[in-house]
Amino acid sequence: MESPSLPRRIVLALVAGLLGACAMTPAPLPEPAPPPASRWQATLPHQGSPGELALWWARLNDPVLPLLIAQAQTAHPAIAQTLARLRQARAAQRSTRAEAGPRLDGSAQLGRASNSGTSFIALTQASVGADATWEVDLFGAVRQRQTAARARADQAEYGWHDARVSLAADLAGVYVELRHGEQLLRLLEQESQSLGTLEDLTRRRAEVGFESPANARLAAASAAQARERVTAQRALNDLSIKTLVLLTTLPETDLSQRLAERHAELPGATPFGLPVLPAAVLAQRPDIAAAESELQASAAEVGVAEAARWPRLTINGSLGLGLVRLGGDTSDAMTWGFGPTLTLPLLDGGRGVAQVDAARARYDEARAGYELRLRTAVREVEQALVRITARQAREADSRLAAEGLRAFHATTLERMRLGAANLIEVEEARRQALSAEAAVLGLQREELDAWIALYRAAGGGWNASPPNSASR
Repeated sequence: MESPSLPRRIVLALVAGLLGACAMTPAPLPEPAPPPASRWQATLPHQGSPGELALWWARLNDPVLPLLIAQAQTAHPAIAQTLARLRQARAAQRSTRAEAGPRLDGSAQLGRASNSGTSFIALTQASVGADATWEVDLFGAVRQRQTAARARADQAEYGWHDARVSLAADLAGVYVELRHGEQLLRLLEQESQSLGTLEDLTRRRAEVGFESPANARLAAASAAQARERVTAQRALNDLSIKTLVLLTTLPETDLSQRLAERHAELPGATPFGLPVLPAAVLAQRPDIAAAESELQASAAEVGVAEAARWPRLTINGSLGLGLVRLGGDTSDAMTWGFGPTLTLPLLDGGRGVAQVDAARARYDEARAGYELRLRTAVREVEQALVRITARQAREADSRLAAEGLRAFHATTLERMRLGAANLIEVEEARRQALSAEAAVLGLQREELDAWIALYRAAGGGWNASPPNSASR
């Protein structure tokens, strides 16, 4: 039999390559890694009854805090940044979606020329045309790019949700810090006033010989320390206000007016419940959903890199109309063309394989990050639950200690006035009572901080749709 000609050999080789490549399919998208625990190990508050996370801030019985959070989520630049990223990702998704259809480009041309000889001859040329191109998705490259773009858009949306949760938790933490600081400042001011009175009394007694000069100096030193603590706490409160100005973007005068409504009042720590299974909570964490979208995008990009190593089939078509006028003669013509173009990478020095390896490495990185995020989320929830439980167990003893030390300080002060106790005993009793009072206030703040941490760890209330979500 006569051997086939060279062009026929090339065609047969291309067909064989196509048939062999058709047997290859992109790497399947792996299942998400399961959470590392099936039940919470820490004690669940309220027996794990489900709660509505989206309404959590309204349950704190503080009308100022939800308003500040709403203001921050409307105007803070971090939210604007995530929305801009979301619009970019959605625009990229629409662009990738358009790649699946044909592309049509139009063109028009007009030219005029003349000679410079003895006789003047003018030449006019005009043409219009259209070119169409469509890539046949033989090996799923276009489909995989669409999958990756869709996953990136989802990831950007989850980033918007995560920014809202983080901003709300950060603002609430600073707000609680301020209210706790205002309460502590009130306590320190009372202490400073009391020590000022005691300093004056001790100085007078020392002047008439009923107290030693050393006791007078001790009283003066204690009063000075109290005034210093008041000044320091005021500065800390001012710093908290400055941070709230940054988070809410409100002018400080307007913010101060709002904060004055509930001066030195901590929000009420109204608890919310959690489902028993961690997966039910972790499913609504936007950072985990974003990590899962990253995993899906990385898997799709492996398919894109694999498909780039195989033939590309493009169908091209063109249509053109032309007109030529030379002197007094005019002629026109129509041209058209249609046919497929097959592109096969033959020699690239291993670049295609390297790109596949890089895509697989990125996928492995995304999977490891996803599993790490899952484990971190479980740890954060567990730690918040432990803090809440520990705080509740300490509350009764802390209040009992504060009441006893307040009574002891009052008794010691009365004994000093009667001459049965000295100033050193009064000072020690005062320090113990102040420490116990501060511990009670600290426990109240710890409880709120723990609930805020649990809100953040459980994904917060992020069920609202971002602006223009219908444009996806």
